[in-house]
Amino acid sequence: MKILFLGSSKFSKIVLESLINAGFNVSCVITQPDKPSGRGHKLTPTEVKVFSQQRGIEVKTFDKFRQHMDEIKQIDYDYSVVASYGQILPNDFLEFKPCVNVHPSLLPKYRGASPIQSSIINGDKITGVTIMKVAQKVDAGDILAQESFETNGEYYLELEEKLAILGGKMLEKVLKNYKNINPVVQNDEEATFTRKFEKVDGELKSSMTIHQLVNRVRALSQTEGTYINVDDATIKILKLRESTFTDLKEGEFLQDKKHFVFGCADGSVEIEECLSPAGKRITGRDYINGHNDILTKRVKC
Repeated sequence: MKILFLGSSKFSKIVLESLINAGFNVSCVITQPDKPSGRGHKLTPTEVKVFSQQRGIEVKTFDKFRQHMDEIKQIDYDYSVVASYGQILPNDFLEFKPCVNVHPSLLPKYRGASPIQSSIINGDKITGVTIMKVAQKVDAGDILAQESFETNGEYYLELEEKLAILGGKMLEKVLKNYKNINPVVQNDEEATFTRKFEKVDGELKSSMTIHQLVNRVRALSQTEGTYINVDDATIKILKLRESTFTDLKEGEFLQDKKHFVFGCADGSVEIEECLSPAGKRITGRDYINGHNDILTKRVKC
């Protein structure tokens, strides 16, 4: 069995590695073009491209997938697998040969660009992975396999890795038994949709509840970034937890140099880790030891 793999993210790379380790013949990989990254805006390849080249797999990068259909149809493959690729696939590709997708949610819940982050922000205790046929409508294809996963307070990157590993194992079973699987049609009326998060979504406000604050940091601190605005300063937050201090007003800091705590809508939260003004990762306690004046200010509501 020969596989054409389409993916661009870390999630994709883990799924691809699972396929190879399971003995599948990946004849070609298609991923997004190199993109500018970092302060120098240096062109940087996707993790999938780097991994594939290391394994000696042919890699193609298309800015616009649909403009390369003639070339794609010349690739020798039996099934195509999509995992966080990042482009809409045209119907003539989907109709050419079987195409399956690995999606990190329990579809039809959380269709779209940010299923893992949306699940964390919403405080879901159960998430999962769906393997489906790819359809023209985003994440609406018939379900081939689905497994749930119980979360345990993971931050985004950790949960992404766990779901990718689960997805890889599920994919192996689906591909080996594809012709014997009876697909299940999704109920569109139960569908929920996600969007791509932006930097502005990372702002933490004291009017939020404990769980809203903690979950937002778990979901966004490792990607878009999470932060508090304090008067004229912005502090980037890396880790946050519920605090036992209960007598603080919204936005008020605890007057204690051992705990970097501020009040919120239903209690208080403690900043475990943040970035110093120099960009160094430090504990919340170390931050206030070097910036005592912050305790006299307030977090934006």
